[in-house]
Amino acid sequence: MQLTHYNTHFKKRTFPIILVCDHVTNAPNIGSLFRISDAFGVEKLMLCGADITLGRKITKTSRATEKLVDFEICNSALSIIEGLKNEGYQVISLEITSSSKPIHTLKFSAEKPIALVIGDENFGVSDAIINISDMVMHIDMFGQNSSMNVVQATNIALYEMTKQLV
Repeated sequence: MQLTHYNTHFKKRTFPIILVCDHVTNAPNIGSLFRISDAFGVEKLMLCGADITLGRKITKTSRATEKLVDFEICNSALSIIEGLKNEGYQVISLEITSSSKPIHTLKFSAEKPIALVIGDENFGVSDAIINISDMVMHIDMFGQNSSMNVVQATNIALYEMTKQLV
């Protein structure tokens, strides 16, 4: 029998992960980020960039999780990251760079809270944030394309991270 929201027995949990979105602006992507933030027990969702507002397209995709997830809208991802670093967060950017490490080779620990940074749908995480990140990780891909949708990549990253933090 297929289970529903009302009869699953998943243990509710929050992980020491803040998801920082560096200029992710596509409304369906933002709605989906609310859903996965709820699904993976993310501590907080930070939506950073100009003119981000919650509208009908976001709430439709989020399936009401914007009411459950702690979130904040701010202008500058860089200033948020600098603040989180000062608070002791480990900053991990999800981006393909010449020095990024494959996610499947990394070990994640709850000893130090994590700020996971994801980037703009077209340009990725900004160089300024990559330069101050404690680590840059990527997801190995085996096809012709060099990137995937930001939400799909974030799903994979949060799954791998929370699986290790359980």
